Amino acid sequence: MDLLLLIEQILNGLQFGVMLFLMAAGLTLIFGVMGLINLAHGSLFMIGAFAAAAVAGWTGSFLLALIASLAAAAMVGALVEITVIRRLYDREHLDQVLATFALILIFSEGTRWIFGSFPLFLDIPAWLKGTISLPGGIQYSLYRLTIIGIGLVVAVGLFLLISKTRVGMRIRAGENDREMIGALGVDISALYTLVFALGAALAGLSGALVGAIQSVEVGMGEPVLILAFVVIVIGGIGSIKGALAGAILVGLTDTLGRTLLPVIFGAFMEPSAATTVGSALASMLIYILMAGVLIFRPTGLFGRA
Repeated sequence: MDLLLLIEQILNGLQFGVMLFLMAAGLTLIFGVMGLINLAHGSLFMIGAFAAAAVAGWTGSFLLALIASLAAAAMVGALVEITVIRRLYDREHLDQVLATFALILIFSEGTRWIFGSFPLFLDIPAWLKGTISLPGGIQYSLYRLTIIGIGLVVAVGLFLLISKTRVGMRIRAGENDREMIGALGVDISALYTLVFALGAALAGLSGALVGAIQSVEVGMGEPVLILAFVVIVIGGIGSIKGALAGAILVGLTDTLGRTLLPVIFGAFMEPSAATTVGSALASMLIYILMAGVLIFRPTGLFGRA
């Protein structure tokens, strides 16, 4: 494998990691502040993708599609928090898992009823198509590079929101001692709705961005949700910094593993066998990474005991 191809795969891993960060950031906010296990977070990813594909098809505008993904996922998230999730905060985690799993089924069937069973397609706009020249003569997809940029901007924005604003101060206080900030006059219910809607909006944006790379179909959020859980376990529950670090680690590990392992095994095995063994081992790498991190850091890279 030449150097240019390796750098391209590193960029692909970074893009995949940034997409996972957008999912995991909302998930870790919700769990860190509310203590809620939300299995329906992947459905919000799907809702954002379908909203973006539908609006892009109606208007032809990719920017309006991204706005629609944010708005649709945030509104659905706020509605779900008010009507269902609010009744689960004081319940056991098993009750939360069962309730949010039921939401997955409802959202999946509802989406199939509205849009049908056939996948939708979200086209990359003309101004983001093609490649861009990077230092060293590397030609890389402009759209994938844009995803990386959007993810990093969101990461900086979340950091500033959590660390520098009054809302962020309340979110951090709610994570540490929700009874105390309630006694000080903060509306806990409104704060939780805001956090849930913010996490849902990030999931919806992630779905819209990915929808231009792959088809938009029912159930597309569940595989990403599993990886997002791996990310927050590696990074540390409740940590935005940990979510970003964990997402980049998972993205690079998965992408480079699928690229390099078949090449490595091909040095001493038949090409077909090397591809089979390398692909099988590559699919396990992120879970091996998670186990290795937990052995030495049971709370994750940036988590607190």
